[in-house]
Amino acid sequence: MDGKCILIGAGDLTVGELSVAAKDLVIAVDGGLGYCGVLEIEPDVILGDFDSLTEGERQALDGLREQIPERIITLPVEKDETDMLAAIKYGLAKAYRDFRIYGGTGGRVDHTLANIQCLLYLKKQDAVGYLIDGDGMMFVIQDEAIHLKAGLEGTLSLFCMGETAEGVTIEHMKYPLRDARMTNDFPIGISNEFIGEEAVISVRKGALVCIIRYAE
Repeated sequence: MDGKCILIGAGDLTVGELSVAAKDLVIAVDGGLGYCGVLEIEPDVILGDFDSLTEGERQALDGLREQIPERIITLPVEKDETDMLAAIKYGLAKAYRDFRIYGGTGGRVDHTLANIQCLLYLKKQDAVGYLIDGDGMMFVIQDEAIHLKAGLEGTLSLFCMGETAEGVTIEHMKYPLRDARMTNDFPIGISNEFIGEEAVISVRKGALVCIIRYAE
């Protein structure tokens, strides 16, 4: 699938607008439905257990159930997967491989951590996911190298997603690293700085979450 799967969650929304193409699939995840109105976006699917909606959002959802019942997927409150993971699985089943998550950070810390784990889930499904806010983004790399375009300003932090990550290399940034071993109990990769060059981040074995914060 050439388009993107755009997921709008109920965390902190710090972007003012979203660009949606015809091939994109937009999923409002539970309370993220309220943000769709703010962004003036009509979701293709509304999915969640809807246990945290405000009274106004609940009334709006009831109205949508009458108008477009085929676009609403109601999940049980008691389940093993989060609403966001269920939305990701829906997008994967529709053959999407590029996922952009908005409103997936802030709010409850446990939800933010769960969404970071969802990025690793996507990587294991041969897909890619980005947690995006107005200040930057998060994504996961695993057993690979990535190139970040020249001209970026801000910081990059790397955190080990498993017990260890081997062969971690950082090139063309303020603090280079060569063939290092990272662990999940020592934050050696925090707050590196872009220097205007094309940065290269690689990990030979293991998974890292990359957090980019743009300069203000």
